[in-house]
Amino acid sequence: MKEKLTIIKVGGKIVEEEETLQRLLTDFAAIPGKKLLVHGGGRSATRLAAQLGIESQMVNGRRITDADTLRVVTMVYGGLVNKNIVAGLQAHGVNALGLTGADMNVIRSHKRPVKDVDYGFVGDVDEVNAEFLGKLISEGVVPVMAPLTHDKQGHLLNTNADTIAGETAKALARLFDVTLTFCFEKKGVLRDENDDDSVIPHLTRTDFDTLVADGIIQGGMIPKLENSFQAISAGVSRVIITQATAIDGTEGTIIAEKE
Repeated sequence: MKEKLTIIKVGGKIVEEEETLQRLLTDFAAIPGKKLLVHGGGRSATRLAAQLGIESQMVNGRRITDADTLRVVTMVYGGLVNKNIVAGLQAHGVNALGLTGADMNVIRSHKRPVKDVDYGFVGDVDEVNAEFLGKLISEGVVPVMAPLTHDKQGHLLNTNADTIAGETAKALARLFDVTLTFCFEKKGVLRDENDDDSVIPHLTRTDFDTLVADGIIQGGMIPKLENSFQAISAGVSRVIITQATAIDGTEGTIIAEKE
């Protein structure tokens, strides 16, 4: 029987503010067993870029990453934010190790091809080194992964943290019984976007298709759920969408769960 592994993905807002960061560190440290954390840090990157006179450009919520912006996100994601989390977890007795995709070739990507938009130095994931990560995790190390990858040609690439979490979960599902939790600002997938308490507790693929057709699930939640179902299809045991204050898995929307 595979050991259980919990993968938590949290957005930058959670790890960039002291109060929410401390709550996250406490809650994450309390999760039993083997675990891995993926984080963002976009607001800090935007602030630092502005201080350096670098304009941040966004298209459909995605950051355009030119050479100057890549330097900023590398400093922020791989340095400031990542190491603050690692230091905080160490204070809670968690043996954390901060990683970008370039470290030990953990995640290899390619530069996103230019289609309608040139996103610059943005990476689409090709391969996750599950064997290396699995060895670290089995030794009691808790990886803390920044949203940066590399192309094995000497270039770092800015990579969406949701994608890193999903691809890492799929790769590690060969080795562990994986639960993947996406944390965002709502309590879960909502039946009514104006009612924060209208959480849909469980979603099957059939439910999802029906709710999309009825216009109940729409916008940015659709790709998030598509990614969730892809993770399930690739062997992840269950995916949970919830708030960062509920990373223990007791609240939110369960996308699927193996019998």
